[in-house]
Amino acid sequence: MGMDKKFFEKPENYYNREMSWLQFNYRILDEAKDKTIPLFERLNFLSITESNLSEFFMVRVASLIDLVHAGVKKKDIAGLTPQEQLDLIIPETKNMQNAQYNTLNRSLIPALEKEGLKLVKSYADLTERQAKFVDKYFEKEVYPVLTPMAVDSSRPFPLISNKSLNIGALIHDKKKDVIDIATVQVPSVLARVVELPVEGDVREIILLEEIIKKNLNKLFLNYEIVCAHAYRIMRNADLAIDEDDAADLLKEIEKQIKKRAWGEVIKLEVDADIDKHLLKELKKQLQVSSEAVYYVNGPLDLTFLSKVRGLSGFDHLKNKKYTPQPVKGLDLDENIFDQIKKKDILLHHPYDEFTPVIELIKQAAIDPNVLAIKQTLYRVSGNSPIVAALALAAEKGKQVTVLVELKARFDEENNINWARKLEKAGCHVIYGLVGLKTHSKIALIVRKEESGIKRYVHLGTGNYNDITARLYTDTGMLTASDSIGEDATAVFNMLSGYSEPPSWNKLLVAPIWMKNRFLAMIKRETENAANGKKARIVAKMNSLCDPMIIRALYEASCAGVQIELIIRGICCLKAGVKGLSENITVRSIVGNFLEHARIFYFYNDGFEDVYMGSADWMPRNLDKRVEITFPVEDEDLKKRVIDILNIQLADTLKAHIMQPDGTYAKIDLRGREKLSAQSYFCKQAMGNQHSDADTTSSRIFVPRTKGE
Repeated sequence: MGMDKKFFEKPENYYNREMSWLQFNYRILDEAKDKTIPLFERLNFLSITESNLSEFFMVRVASLIDLVHAGVKKKDIAGLTPQEQLDLIIPETKNMQNAQYNTLNRSLIPALEKEGLKLVKSYADLTERQAKFVDKYFEKEVYPVLTPMAVDSSRPFPLISNKSLNIGALIHDKKKDVIDIATVQVPSVLARVVELPVEGDVREIILLEEIIKKNLNKLFLNYEIVCAHAYRIMRNADLAIDEDDAADLLKEIEKQIKKRAWGEVIKLEVDADIDKHLLKELKKQLQVSSEAVYYVNGPLDLTFLSKVRGLSGFDHLKNKKYTPQPVKGLDLDENIFDQIKKKDILLHHPYDEFTPVIELIKQAAIDPNVLAIKQTLYRVSGNSPIVAALALAAEKGKQVTVLVELKARFDEENNINWARKLEKAGCHVIYGLVGLKTHSKIALIVRKEESGIKRYVHLGTGNYNDITARLYTDTGMLTASDSIGEDATAVFNMLSGYSEPPSWNKLLVAPIWMKNRFLAMIKRETENAANGKKARIVAKMNSLCDPMIIRALYEASCAGVQIELIIRGICCLKAGVKGLSENITVRSIVGNFLEHARIFYFYNDGFEDVYMGSADWMPRNLDKRVEITFPVEDEDLKKRVIDILNIQLADTLKAHIMQPDGTYAKIDLRGREKLSAQSYFCKQAMGNQHSDADTTSSRIFVPRTKGE
C-alpha cells in the first residue's frame, strides 16, 4: 500500500453533494422519459422530479444563499465555496427545468393525446358546451373561494405564501386611467385538474388556473384585464433554531414554521411568455433578482401530474397495484410475543406487510403482562394506528414513553399535533437531545413473564408510517434478544435521562460510537486484503458523503477490497478511477418504490457481518443524529439479507451505474438476463419465486467491469 493518505483527501477525488443530488433527480427524469414504463407512471416520475427540485431549492439552495449572505468562504468536500457551488448549481437547475418541460411537451402530452386524454392549454380551445360548463363551474365552485387582491397606493402587495400557485395581472382602471398590479392565489383546497364534459372519443382536462385567468374580469369589476400570468415562488424554508436558548422547543418550532411562510424568496417561476411590465412589478414587489427568475414553458408546478395519474380508467397505462403480503412464518392471530421469542423475524417492506409492527404495538397496548412501551416517532401518517395504540396503552395505565422528533423536516406541524395528543393520553413525551435529531427507528416492549422481565424490540430502517411503508423499501427486525433488549433500554435511558452507557452489547449508536465502528470494519477488510485474504464490502444506503468513510473506502479499494455500493441518491465518492477507486462500483436503483433501506455487509474473513439501520454514511447521520444500526445474527435471516443485496446487484433494468466521469448509465441489456430487483421481490413475496439463498449463489458479489 504505502500511499500517502493526503492523496485520498484531495478535493478532486470528490463530487460536490449538490451536483450529485441533481444527478439523482436526472435519474428520476430518465424514468419519465423511458417508453418501456406505463405512461401514467412516467407522469408520476415527472411529478416527483418537480417535488424534489422544490425541496432542493427551499433547503439546499437556501442554505447556500444563507452562507453567502453570512460571508462564509469555507470549502466543501470537493473544494468549492458556497458561492462557487451556487454558480454551478443554478445553471444546472435551469437545464433540469428545461429538460422536465421538454419531456412533458415533446413526449408525455403527445403520448397522452394518442391514448385519448388531452390537456386543454387555453380557454380558447374549448367547445361552446365545455366553455359553458367551465363558466358554471367557476361561478359555483371557484368564485366563492377566491380572494382578489389589487395593489395600489392604499393597498400593499400581499404576503405570497411559499410554493403557492398564483395569478398575477395588470389591471387598467378606466376611470383614473392607471394600470395597477393585482394577484389571486389559486386555491389549493380545490382540485387543480378539472375534467371537462366528453366531446367525441377523447377525454379532456383543463387546469384550474386557466379557468381563473379567463374569469378574472368577474373578480375585478370596472377594470380592464391587460394581461394575466401564473407565477410561483420558493422561499427559504430551512429552520434556524437555537435550542440552547429555546426554553420550550415545541413553541420555538411552531414560531419557526410560521416564519417559513415568509422566508426570503429564492426562486420565482413565471410563464415563459409573461408580460415584461408584469414581471418587472413582481420582481420589485417580491424583491427578486433577475438570476432568481425561472421561465417555464408549460403549466407551473408539475406535481399536478400525479393527480392526472389518479384519473379513473386508463388502467392499462398504470402499473398493477402491489399488495404487501403477509410475513411468512408469522401468524398475527396468535400471540406475537411467543412467536418473536422463538425466532427473530425479518420484515422486508413494502413486499411484506407493515401490519406486524402495528400489531406488535396494538397487542402490547392490551396485553395485561406488558408493563412499558417505549418508541421513537420520526414521521407518522395522518391517522396513525401506532399513535392510537400508544395512547390506548397509556390510558390502560402502562408506562408509555414516546420520543417525538420535532425537527423532522416538513413534518414538524404533524409531529407537534401528535406530541400534544399523546401527552393528553398520559404518555411521557420527550423531544430528544439538544442539538441532535433523533432519527433512529426503535420500539421496546417490557413484559412480565414467568421467567422474569422479558424485552421485545422492533428495529427498522424506515419510519413508523403505515402509508409510506407501502411506497418505500425498508427492512426491519423483531427480536427478543436479551443483549439487544438491554441496549434498547440504554438507548431510551440516554434519550430521556441523558445517561450515556459506557458500552453497547450489539447496537451501533450514533453520534458517538457508530462511525468509529464502521471505520474499524472497513479497516479490517483493508488489512485482510493487504494480507492476501479475500475482502469484500457491500453497502446499500440513500446517500454517501462522509469524508472519513469515503477516504477509508478509497484506501480499502487500493488495498484490493472489492466494494459494491448501492446508493440511491447523493454519492460524493468517485467510482472506477484508476489508482483511487478501481475496485469500487456504485449503482443507483430508481423504481416504483423509493429505495430507503440501509444494509451493510462485511466479508470479515468468512465470518460475514450484516447490519441494517437508520443511518446513511453522511456527516449529519453519523455526527449530528441519534441513529441505530443493528446486527443480523440469525443465520437464516442473514442469508435472506445477503440475498436482498445479491438481487439488487444483479438488477439490469432499474440500476444506473456510476461512470468514472460521475455520470450514470443504464446497463446494456445485450446478452444479459433482464432483472428488476423490485419486481423480483414482489413475485418472491407472492410465492412465485423461491427464496433460497442458493438460487443466486452463482452471482454472489460478482464484481462489475468498468462501463457496465
